[in-house]
Amino acid sequence: MKIGILGDIHGNLSALKTAIRLLESRGVNHFISVGDVVGYGAAPGECIELLRNLGAGVVKGNHDAACVEEVDDRRFNQAARQAIQWTRTVLEDEDLDWLRALPMTLEWEEFQVAHGTPFRPEEYNYFLNLGDAPPSLDCMTRPVAFVGHSHIPVSVVRLNECPKRLAYTPDLQVDLSDASQALINVGSVGQPRDEDPRLAAGLYDTESGQLEILRADYDIDRESARIRAAGLPSILADRLYLGV
Repeated sequence: MKIGILGDIHGNLSALKTAIRLLESRGVNHFISVGDVVGYGAAPGECIELLRNLGAGVVKGNHDAACVEEVDDRRFNQAARQAIQWTRTVLEDEDLDWLRALPMTLEWEEFQVAHGTPFRPEEYNYFLNLGDAPPSLDCMTRPVAFVGHSHIPVSVVRLNECPKRLAYTPDLQVDLSDASQALINVGSVGQPRDEDPRLAAGLYDTESGQLEILRADYDIDRESARIRAAGLPSILADRLYLGV
């Protein structure tokens, strides 16, 4: 099975549509989202509708939780907080109910999903480096876990031949066929932060064990204009061009 992994979408409709088309062209037949469907961007309802129509498996990100007041929005910076408060006003009740109902984690036979980390997912901690990985690797119930939150593509792998050693890689192609465990962030669809403004999305072939992180241009001008038209902070539009 080919799985499409959608990292932090953040209400960016143009990026989400482009990512879906790209993954479908590569034979993806099931989609998952690592959360933060909303926040920052100006098309939260449209992004929710797309994921629902796809039948995607979605976990709850911290912005999703804040939007339904399960996380205090005072924990966010001013621009993020303003976007969260705006999002609450434009979503339909059924969209808010959908966000409330999202689980913290999901599991399939070959992999599992959380927003921040599999270890204490409700705390929304970041996975950024080798030191952040062991608690999650030690508690994983599946050989592969996909996460988001940092918006930066990175993989940490334990190999069968040397399970006490961790391998850290930002590579866009990773062979997981010889891995005993892998913790993977595929980056962000809607707001990349690795100084590359192109969207990032993951393609995982469960049969071959091959992971590929795809990068693609999308219509940033359109999303930037949408953010400005909504009256959201201009920094949320400007940063899309910079990938930060």
